[in-house]
Amino acid sequence: MALQEQIDKAREVVPRSVNFLQEVAVELRKVHWPTRKEATAATTVVLAITILMAVYLGLVDFVVSHLVHLILSR
Repeated sequence: MALQEQIDKAREVVPRSVNFLQEVAVELRKVHWPTRKEATAATTVVLAITILMAVYLGLVDFVVSHLVHLILSR
């Protein structure tokens, strides 16, 4: 009986996969895809914030490491 159940499960895979892919296609049609201008603007903002945070964290690290070095060298 277990073999028949496995065969039945295997036969269900293809229709379920086709149904899943059809649903994915329907959902992808609903997505608002950004224009090239919107994508460029968003990318620019992300890069700018990333660079600012890197500089800020680098400065904080520099200051803290020098303070720790001064405290421990006494």
